[in-house]
Formats: sequence, structure tokens, C-alpha cells
Amino acid sequence: MRAPQRSNRAYRAVAFVIRPVLLAITRRDWRGTEHLPASGGYIAAANHMTNFDPLTFAHFLYDNGVAPKILAKSSLFKVPVLGRVLRATGQIPVHRDSVQAGQSLDAAVEAVHAGECVAVFPEGTLTREPDLWPMLGKTGVARLALSTRAPVVPVAQWGAQDVLGRYSKMFRPLPPKKVTVVAGPPVVLDDLYERPLDTATLREATERVMVAITALLEEIRGERAPVERFDPRRNRPQGQA
Repeated sequence: MRAPQRSNRAYRAVAFVIRPVLLAITRRDWRGTEHLPASGGYIAAANHMTNFDPLTFAHFLYDNGVAPKILAKSSLFKVPVLGRVLRATGQIPVHRDSVQAGQSLDAAVEAVHAGECVAVFPEGTLTREPDLWPMLGKTGVARLALSTRAPVVPVAQWGAQDVLGRYSKMFRPLPPKKVTVVAGPPVVLDDLYERPLDTATLREATERVMVAITALLEEIRGERAPVERFDPRRNRPQGQA
């Protein structure tokens, strides 16, 4: 397979090692790749169920000609070896609840303007919804989308949790697990571009992204998500737009 044009040497080296492993332990059902822009910067936003799904998300994008810049929590950049890999491949650290938080957005905006695909998990952490449905999203994806006016492609994943469960340390590579990843058409946000970048606008944009991801996941799972979205701050659902 030909490596994505924007991948650097470190990215290609990591893919050379990890991709064969992923090919061996997963059976891939990838759909909606026609919705990935052929040129220009954009945002790919996916649901987050397990610490394994960043790899399946990146695998889906990489094999479709994209070397994503993933927004990852800053603590991962301090882990020996892993941190070095993340920095070498150009991933973007997210500094939560700190004075450096704005730097993450600035770096992501710069990457999008440079024509990169910035991959985000709008929930900000593993979903806490009991049945692994997407929970309430954080507004970072909205800030990035409205600041850059770049397309936001929703992506839903299912099956990665069978390889490594949520909060589990038990890795189950065999037998190979079916992993489904589906991309949808870009979320409509252009009607929000001229509105003030206030809480109401950010929450509306964020929820549109989460609704699109959830709809794709409903198609994959063949069932309906709860009518109310889970809000981890209150440990109860919140009305879903």
C-alpha cells in the first residue's frame, strides 16, 4: 500500500510496524470513504469507546490516503517511547484545564489551515454511557470547526471494544474481531459561521456533530440510541437535540 502523501518518515515507520498487526487481529468493514475530502484541511470526528479505537480510527484514515494529526491528551506525551512516537509523527497534545489549553486549539487550527486532517474525539474521553453510545460532547470540536470553517466529517466505530474493552487491561487479539468504521457526509455548520462564538453556538455545533456520529453508529449497530444523551457531569442523560 502506498503511504499517504503527507506522512513523514516517522509516521511511515510506525505504520510499517503497527499496520500488519492490525490487519492480523481485525476484520475490517470500512464504509463511507467517499466522504473523506480529496484535498484541503478537514476535521474527522469519531466516537470513543476504548483505548484501542484511536488505532482503528487512524488505520481507517491512513489506508484511505490520510495521515491524521490526532488530538491526544497531553499526559500520553510524557509516557516513555509512546510520547516520542506521538511527537515524531506530529500528533497534537491536548492540555486540559490548564493555561496551555489554548495552545492545543492553535496547533489544530494551524494544521487544518496547512491542509491536514485533524482527528478528534469530541467526547474528550472514553464514553461513560453504559451501552457505549456517544455521550455529551465537549465544545473543542466546535471551536476548531467554526474557527477554520473546515469540513467536519463524522465517523462512527464499532468492534474495537471487542479487542480491548472499556477500562480493561485484557487484550483479546484472537480470534480476529470485526471492526466497522463508517464515515458520513460533512456536518452542516455553515449557518453558524456568522453567529457569535458564544456558549449557545458552540453547544449547538457540538451537538450537531454528536447527532451525526450517533446516527452512523445506529446504522452499524442496527438499533436506536437512547433519546436522551448521557451527561457525565451529572451522571444522567441530558436532552438530545
